Parts: sequence; C-alpha cells; structure tokens
Amino acid sequence: MAAVETKNDILQLVSFKLGNEEYAVDILKVQEINRMVEITTIPNAPSYVEGVINLRGKVIPVINLRKKFGFESKDMDAHSRIIVVDVGNTIGLIVDSVSEVLRLSSDTVEPPPRMTGNGSADYILGIGKLEDRLLILLDIESLLKDGKDQGYLIEQVQN
Repeated sequence: MAAVETKNDILQLVSFKLGNEEYAVDILKVQEINRMVEITTIPNAPSYVEGVINLRGKVIPVINLRKKFGFESKDMDAHSRIIVVDVGNTIGLIVDSVSEVLRLSSDTVEPPPRMTGNGSADYILGIGKLEDRLLILLDIESLLKDGKDQGYLIEQVQN
C-alpha cells in the first residue's frame, strides 16, 4: 500500500479481466501466468477454491477469483488463465483473461471508494485512471489472507 501512497512512483502491474471489469496486481507478486490445466478438487474446500494443480512438482491451491468476488459463474475458455502469485505461499488465481503488463504513475491512482458491509475495500489499494478505463488495484496479500478458509486450504495442501 505504501507504493500507492507515495506520489511520482511508477507502479508495474499485471492487469486481468473478470467479466467487464479490469483488475491489476503488483508484478513483483506474480511468478507466472499459465493456461488452464487440469485441477484436482479438494473435498470440503470453500466454494471459491477450485482445487490444486501440480506446478513442476509442487502442489499449489487454485482460487477462482470470480467466485471469491461473488460474481456470476462462467465456464473456463481459451482465454482463461491461472496467475500464479507468491504471498508467502504460492497460490493460483483463475481469471477470465490476462490483459497486459503495464506501468502506471501513482499520481493517477485514487484511493478506494468507501464501502460498507463486506469489507471489500480492505483488499482494494486504489483505482487507477487510464485514458478511457479504470483499473482496480488489488492488494493480493490482503485478499488471500482474509477469512479462516485460507489457513485450512494451505494446511490441507501441505499435509
């Protein structure tokens, strides 16, 4: 979050889409971007957890961001991707498509709007203003560490 608060910094981001909305995460958190692969389901996992994948011998959990955000379900297609992030643990994020890697001046980032109720503002760093579009900047660590489900998921995968 400090990077967004400091003016004149250049943020390097990976942008992706969920439905018609565009999101971005810090490129330093992204390990790689993969096409969809076979996902093994984990019994009794939270609904937004698709399961686990084998990534070069390492088993990692995969979260469907559409489900995590409460969006309408959508079948995976040729554009769907798994963004592999490192937030202390390696986790895959299913998104509708990956748009681009971009550089954004922190001067063009507004603080997140005040929202009530579900705490979603806790994992939104800000709203980036590009020429003709808005980009929701996610604090991926806060997003993935909220709730008791995450600890269960990591524990299940590690055992």
